[in-house]
Amino acid sequence: ATPIPRTLAMTLYGDLDVSVIDELPPGRKPIQTMHFYENNRGKVINFVRQQLDKGQQVYIVYPLISDSEKLDYKNLEEGYRHTVEIFPEYKIGMVHGRMKSSEKDREMQKFKEKETQILVSTTVIEVGVDVPNASVMIIESAERFGLSQLHQLRGRVGRGAEQSYCILLTSYKLGNESRKRLGTMVRTNDGFEIAEVDMRLRGPGDIEGTQQSGIGFDLKIANLAKDGEILQLARDHAKQILENDPILQKPENRLLLKYLLSSKTTDFNWGAIS
Repeated sequence: ATPIPRTLAMTLYGDLDVSVIDELPPGRKPIQTMHFYENNRGKVINFVRQQLDKGQQVYIVYPLISDSEKLDYKNLEEGYRHTVEIFPEYKIGMVHGRMKSSEKDREMQKFKEKETQILVSTTVIEVGVDVPNASVMIIESAERFGLSQLHQLRGRVGRGAEQSYCILLTSYKLGNESRKRLGTMVRTNDGFEIAEVDMRLRGPGDIEGTQQSGIGFDLKIANLAKDGEILQLARDHAKQILENDPILQKPENRLLLKYLLSSKTTDFNWGAIS
């Protein structure tokens, strides 16, 4: 899973410890991620057909359920019709957030039991879905999604022994941040590296509140996204001081105590955050 920037910032500040699992389960292969523009859609379709012919299953994820006049992104309803036309020999399911829970569960079960070979979906499949035979994830209008969401969606494949693929389809109209997000996804499967890039792009959020992006607190000099090594040294040093003098009563720490007491001018309602 990808830590959101706020969580990563809290971790760097020492409020959380990190357990790192940097190995795949036995028998699994790293997911190969590719980025294609619209003019390469034909190549993507041919690749999907090859995987289907091998007996694999495919997710196709859309950012929208229906067409929007305000947003120029691919939508699920049109995508479903298009997929049925392209792959008439295969059974295709559809799930989205407007469906009843029982309907979604039924469609997911059919996909899991291989009754359907393609599942056209919104991000409702982002978590809690485990179909080992699904080896291809296509994300339409991938520029619409944030890094955390892209990484979570990619995690729906790669759960079996077969090589899995994540294909990011976009238009040519991409901003610099979108290009950085997509480039990061293609370059790495490491959730912590992705979270660090996400934090540099979006900011760490508000450590003392609920805001999950942007700069939610005032640092005069330090930059959480760039000063990781210095921050780690400071954390280790602070930990050593508190282990030797928990309430800062030793002569060498009294100035530190005085500073901390003088700078603590606001009482926070931590219960409101949780």
